Amino acid sequence: MDGLVILIFYLFLHSPAIIMLVIAILKRKSKPITSKTLFIITGVYFLIGGGVCGTLMGI
Repeated sequence: MDGLVILIFYLFLHSPAIIMLVIAILKRKSKPITSKTLFIITGVYFLIGGGVCGTLMGI
């Protein structure tokens, strides 16, 4: 049950990055420069957010 709470907390805090990832995938053909920028921003968001969340949760 504790793992479910951690998963929900992770998805709640990373939902903007997940949305940006979906938009980047959808815009890959029509606007490649925008898509590339969104991929980079999403990667940085996941990297920094994962480190902060991991530190706060004590993993």
